Amino acid sequence: MRFKLFLPFLIASVSLTACASSGSNSSNGEDVTYNSISGRVGIDGPIMAVKLDDTSAARPQIGLEDADLVYIEQVEGGLTRLAAIFSSVIPTNIGPIRSARISDIDILAQYGKVIFAYSGAQRAMLTVIANSNLWDYGAQRQSPTIYTRDANRSAPYDMVLRCDLLLEKAKSDQRDIAVSRSIGWSFGDAPVGGVSIDSVALRWPASKYEATWSKAERRWLLSNGGVADFAASGKQLGATTFVIQNVQMPDSIYRGSDGSYTPLSETVGTGTGYILRDGRSFKANWKRPTSESGTTWTLADGSEINFAPGSIWVALTDTKPAFTLAAPSSPLSK
Repeated sequence: MRFKLFLPFLIASVSLTACASSGSNSSNGEDVTYNSISGRVGIDGPIMAVKLDDTSAARPQIGLEDADLVYIEQVEGGLTRLAAIFSSVIPTNIGPIRSARISDIDILAQYGKVIFAYSGAQRAMLTVIANSNLWDYGAQRQSPTIYTRDANRSAPYDMVLRCDLLLEKAKSDQRDIAVSRSIGWSFGDAPVGGVSIDSVALRWPASKYEATWSKAERRWLLSNGGVADFAASGKQLGATTFVIQNVQMPDSIYRGSDGSYTPLSETVGTGTGYILRDGRSFKANWKRPTSESGTTWTLADGSEINFAPGSIWVALTDTKPAFTLAAPSSPLSK
């Protein structure tokens, strides 16, 4: 991994033996390691992929601010659900936990055999998960001491995962859990060019996200339908690199409880999108030859686009984003 930026903060790591990141630097004589997925200061720890609810009833979500990467996926009824990847730090609690979808299988395949935490799925989907290259740790197979209930939330938005207990369980099961590694992108300086923007709005049939650039925090702050999106910790959710990945989204063979078909976000192949970092938007192309391959992002000339180290969010969408351009700077008075 290539790093050109110094991060002045240190993220606590999980108390589980893990490999140090291949990206390292030295500050004041001490080695500093970086997580290969997010570029954060931290370790390349075991990967836990967690499915979370993304409706207003589920907010504020618990532990989501610690995710190295978060995918926004469309599900039945045009709603969105989140698939969060944790590795550099895994919090004690994450929630509300919700069910898996067919899009998760291909999305997660590029990370290796990771712990997959979710609250159930259609019967046919459970067979698919069991036969996939994932460690199946769904709630239907685990103790209620691991998948707990929050008395201050109503069902089905009350399931909270005790990640420390799940990691202990996986360790006792002697699982060979994949640790984070490069998934196709590198970290470093932004490319030349791009378009200066203040914000972007993304719509799904029954969900809306806004990402607004904060110069003070050096990240894109997230909102939903105009309401700031805060985690239960009180921290506003956001991303140093916000990825808009245009994907095909045909109906799968699976249906939701309302009878509508589950869309399949096709993340294997090629496509277009945008990389948002440092207050700018860059038109980009993505490529992922197989489900086991990582996803690479390039400019029109074929050169790689570096990501900014920190939390990454990837919006999987088949609609055009609406950008708000940054106001031009006022000329200096003479």
